[in-house]
Amino acid sequence: MDLLLHFLLLGAVIFMLAETMPGMRVDGFGTAFLVAVVYGLINVTLGTVLKIFSIPFIVISIGFFLFIINAFLLWITDELFEGFEIRDAGTTFIAAVIITLSDTALGWIF
Repeated sequence: MDLLLHFLLLGAVIFMLAETMPGMRVDGFGTAFLVAVVYGLINVTLGTVLKIFSIPFIVISIGFFLFIINAFLLWITDELFEGFEIRDAGTTFIAAVIITLSDTALGWIF
């Protein structure tokens, strides 16, 4: 139940971002929820592998490289959905930072 609530709230964050950020579009809350689930699955699988292999870069950059990885994962998620679009790299990076911080906060709560 906590995982479902986590994804619902992360979907709400993604939906709100798409409504307020120029350069980001989502067809509706259902799509935002699916984006949250797929992004979470990609983050747990591919994200974990990327984070393990890039530990030196993460340490050298004092954690900043994690945002680069999460922007890449968000870009992959963007490519998988027709109803979810992020127009440029800057918007992807800013959205990834906000989504990462929100996801981390939700992880602490749930």
